[in-house]
Amino acid sequence: MKYYIIAGEASGDLHGSNLMGALKRRDADARFRIWGGDRMLAQGGEPVKHINELAFMGFVEVLLNLRTILSNIALCKKDLLDWKPDVLILIDYPGFNLRMAKYARAHGIKVVYYISPQIWAWKQSRVKQIRRDVDRMLVILPFEKPFYERFGVDVSYVGHPLLDALEEYTLEDSMENFLRENTLDERPIVALLPGSRRQELKASLKLMASLAPYFPNHQFVVAGVRAHPESYYSELTAGTEVTTIFGQTYRLLAHAKAALVTSGTATLETALFGVPQAVCYRAGLISYLIARQLVKVKYISLVNLVMDRSLVREMIQDDFNFKDLKQELNRLLSDEDYVDRMKEGYRSLRKVLGGRGASELAASELIEFLQANS
Repeated sequence: MKYYIIAGEASGDLHGSNLMGALKRRDADARFRIWGGDRMLAQGGEPVKHINELAFMGFVEVLLNLRTILSNIALCKKDLLDWKPDVLILIDYPGFNLRMAKYARAHGIKVVYYISPQIWAWKQSRVKQIRRDVDRMLVILPFEKPFYERFGVDVSYVGHPLLDALEEYTLEDSMENFLRENTLDERPIVALLPGSRRQELKASLKLMASLAPYFPNHQFVVAGVRAHPESYYSELTAGTEVTTIFGQTYRLLAHAKAALVTSGTATLETALFGVPQAVCYRAGLISYLIARQLVKVKYISLVNLVMDRSLVREMIQDDFNFKDLKQELNRLLSDEDYVDRMKEGYRSLRKVLGGRGASELAASELIEFLQANS
């Protein structure tokens, strides 16, 4: 079969690649055309656009890049009809993907949405678009299934694919090897995960890095993404001894004592590695003011959303400041009771998310759906 897959961010690239692997194990003739990243390319996808060209965050940023976004939409529509896939698989990225769902459905192409956009948090009206334009939803968070069922959407809960990614990740090196290969010393590591988009990096990394001189007994290490040059990170960490390493996020988390994390999938990854964390988020002022009026959930981090309680501290907008961040990091590094409670919550989180097998189950559900509707 021919699978056309659209992922617009790094986490979507990870989950898309695992789904592609699972589909290939069930469909020897599988062909993929992708909007994705390096992981999806490694699975043999024929590329249309790389995620480096797609990630725009916030209302203002979208407006500033509107011409590029509209050009990408036009390209995708033409390419979709030229390639004639058996199914369009959408991974999160709702601003773009919901437009493509409507277009594909209008042209007789089956649409499966894998990894729901967070419409339960804001823009719940989009559920009407999904019910109209999407043939099947495959969701990864336990509370998403009853949410969609309430609106009459055909939905299956397949579990969270991060558990697959972490199960497949094996720590093949010791702390000694990790430190030596990355020219690090023996001090405990504070991991900085400032996000993968330029807007996120600009909003968070400089403040995160500014803490380093105040914790001389620890070394601060940034989880860099190869989409951005080293010079971009060095500009934001200038004047500190912060180190940036690229393409080693899981290795870094496996060896970190604490982490400062921009909200997103990284908060779950950090929790599943058992690393105490603070969640940091700052948007442009206009984007933040608009979002504050629209968001309908109590938390912004997936850890707290899944657990429905404040397990990790969220430092949002004005609360994301030097004084409070320094105080919180000191607590993560020195308050054993605080850390133990957080780690106990992490163990409960893993149970709530279920075991591994999400990617395999998603692939099975997808193929069964296509066979039943061929």
